[in-house]
Amino acid sequence: MKKSNLDTLFYSAGGLVLLAIILIAGNFLFSTIKARFDLTQGNVYTLSPGTRAILGKLDAPVRIRYYYTQGGNTVPVALKTFAKRVEDLLAEFKAAGNGKIIIEKFNPEPDSDAEESAALDNVEGQQTNTGEKFYLGLSVSFLDKKEAIPVLSADREQLLEYDLTSKISQVTQAKKPVIGLMAGLPVLGRPLNPMTKQQPTEPWVLASELKRTFEVRKIELDTKKIDDDVKVLLVIHPKNITEEAEYAIDQFVLRGGKLVAFVDPYAYFDQQPDMQNPFGGNQAGSSTLYNLFKGWGVEMDGGKVIADMTFPSGEGPRLLPTLLMLTNDAFNTSDIVMSQVGTMLMPFGGTFKGKLAEGLKETVLIHSSKNAMPVDLIIATLSGEPSTRGFAPTGKEEPIAIRLSGKFKSAFPNGEPVPPQPPAKKGEPLVAPPPPSGKHIRQAAAENSVVLIGDVDMLTDGAAVEVQDVFGQKVVVPRNGNLAFAQGLVEQLAGDQNLLTLRSRAAFTRPLTVLRKMEAQAQQAYLGEIKKLEDSRNQITEKLQALQKGRSGTAATAAAAVLTPEQQVEIENFRKQAAETGKQLKVLRKNLRVDTDRLELWTKVINIGAVPLLVAILGLVLALRRRSKLRKAVAA
Repeated sequence: MKKSNLDTLFYSAGGLVLLAIILIAGNFLFSTIKARFDLTQGNVYTLSPGTRAILGKLDAPVRIRYYYTQGGNTVPVALKTFAKRVEDLLAEFKAAGNGKIIIEKFNPEPDSDAEESAALDNVEGQQTNTGEKFYLGLSVSFLDKKEAIPVLSADREQLLEYDLTSKISQVTQAKKPVIGLMAGLPVLGRPLNPMTKQQPTEPWVLASELKRTFEVRKIELDTKKIDDDVKVLLVIHPKNITEEAEYAIDQFVLRGGKLVAFVDPYAYFDQQPDMQNPFGGNQAGSSTLYNLFKGWGVEMDGGKVIADMTFPSGEGPRLLPTLLMLTNDAFNTSDIVMSQVGTMLMPFGGTFKGKLAEGLKETVLIHSSKNAMPVDLIIATLSGEPSTRGFAPTGKEEPIAIRLSGKFKSAFPNGEPVPPQPPAKKGEPLVAPPPPSGKHIRQAAAENSVVLIGDVDMLTDGAAVEVQDVFGQKVVVPRNGNLAFAQGLVEQLAGDQNLLTLRSRAAFTRPLTVLRKMEAQAQQAYLGEIKKLEDSRNQITEKLQALQKGRSGTAATAAAAVLTPEQQVEIENFRKQAAETGKQLKVLRKNLRVDTDRLELWTKVINIGAVPLLVAILGLVLALRRRSKLRKAVAA
């Protein structure tokens, strides 16, 4: 027995020593091998292919100066955690840069050299609620160029990789591509006009973001030519565009220029005086590219917007089916731009239809669900039950944003349009029209692409971003993927494919699409019950009118205010039917809440308890196996 114990002790001690040797040797060997695995959903610790491609093209070092106030209680705890994730991301950039990314870390304490360096690099100090000052920002420099992210905000963490990579791309570019901007709204801002008493406005965030990467050039809505160095033309709400300007766009596309056009049947943020209303008031503006759409075989109904019961905003009395909250189910995720968007808010958008011109093909980028229909503008902003009265879905997905590609032909087959000439005064000779401004292109020499979007409001700051005051600093936080969509289109057509492949970091919260579908199905059943009730009410109203018409002369006049027995029976039947339908609707709403709560509960249980439960089961299985082996050893 003693010998057996000694053997066991010997082998145990020897096993421990051998295990220690193996661990030390393995650690030494594997330390020379750099291999990492990212098993997180969304690969939150993996750089995008676009980032790696941009870093791989660097021919000189890029210096990233990271400013973070460390130590003490100055920085809030939540920001300390975020700062650690920023450092992890910078380490990923350094590893992927193959020696071309240099990371310098600074601790800018009050009155230190690091604080002066932060000021020179345009990194701004922030203030806590107690008035203490701290820094969390960075700058990127390459040769004599420098770009800064003055404030790193946790709310913008999903876009941190894009922000950092775009800064590297900006400082390493020899020259910014030229983007033309033609707009019927003050996208680039508006100065004070004392004549019209118009107040000045700031540029839209979209314009500010585009200026970081491109040279943005304003183009008027009555232009006659678009400069040859413009790579991409961004048209936003082209209301009152002249025929000459449409011709300029036509020739721009035919000679290879890229076009992105946002048009709208109901531009809510463009409120115009209602000339047909004698008491004043405003109405939403509208825009289109009439001649170009006609030439391309595209139609957009200017009198309707799309209502969708699968992607509505709000609920109950605040349900607004024309203010769409779109998810991946509405996107063509095989398109590289749409695969990076996530969610979008689209207010009062229009849809496209028509038979395309020969040689063109259509790719739908954004579409409605099958539980949608075009509705008249008069009910575009109605919410609750009035917005769904008479709702009858088309049963097909309606295109909201499309890409046209192929060899375009001119939408002006007769050449440059002649502007209208003022009538000649009496006794004066007629003035000859001006000669054509240049050579007319009838057909493109190569294939091209044009992107059309049926909404303008989605680009406004009110719909796309939220401006927050973070410790005394102005920080712009995206509400959705609206600006990412617009920027992605421009970047794709401008030729910077690497920036285009950048994705935002995976979100910590994701929409419960199953819940959304359940709600849409229940909502559709709910609308069906309402329609039955309305149809029944209309039938009873018609019967009442027929009964009234059946009574003649003075008898009908005298008894107009007194209900006949037949009318009383009809009304009583209607009340009973309405009460029964109301009960059914209550049951439907109750079942919807029960199903939704049950699914939400199980989702939380699985997300929170699945891993601990699996570990517990695995531990139990291992313990049982070990006990079984021990029993066999004792029995032997």
